[in-house]
Amino acid sequence: MSGGYPEHLLHREPAPPYAGEGDFALWHFSEDPGLRRFQPQVPAASPGQPPLVWAVDTRHAPTFWFPRDCPRGCIWPVSTTTAEDRERFFGQSDTGRIHVIESSWLERMRTCRLYAYRLPTGPFRPHETGGYWVCGTPVEAAERTAVDDLIGRHARAGIELRITPSVWPFWRRVTQSTVEFSGSRLRNAAPHPEQFA
Repeated sequence: MSGGYPEHLLHREPAPPYAGEGDFALWHFSEDPGLRRFQPQVPAASPGQPPLVWAVDTRHAPTFWFPRDCPRGCIWPVSTTTAEDRERFFGQSDTGRIHVIESSWLERMRTCRLYAYRLPTGPFRPHETGGYWVCGTPVEAAERTAVDDLIGRHARAGIELRITPSVWPFWRRVTQSTVEFSGSRLRNAAPHPEQFA
């Protein structure tokens, strides 16, 4: 599987393309430069789930352009997003994707170097969470690419990167809206009253 994005295989509407996206591929992002073979693992947050190897496709790879433990919220409009929510979240910006991190993570964003491991597409199937792909057998990485200048990478891709003291006011509104969203490592976010509202 290569070339165009296989929207027909997905369970959810994908994020919009970004500048310089490239062909469809599957990736694992890590700060560890020494990975090669990926073994199925049981997610720590879901111990009852079967062991799987997880990958993210090229279209959704920007949601991993962060230090591993960095809390972040990523949003984009889909066909069911209302005009009001488009204006609310995107009305002041010429972008189709917005990523938000907390200011305490800015220096780590500046200095982080990631490694993108391209995984073979054959064994993988799409997960119900859009952009994720899974398989139940070990896989070997086909290549490794260094990924640095994460802030500049967002800019070149045309993805707005917002930096805020707390992600929670943004996140609370996103999850009650009609935009599509992806949140990661939010347990690491700074405490805020709206976290519990």
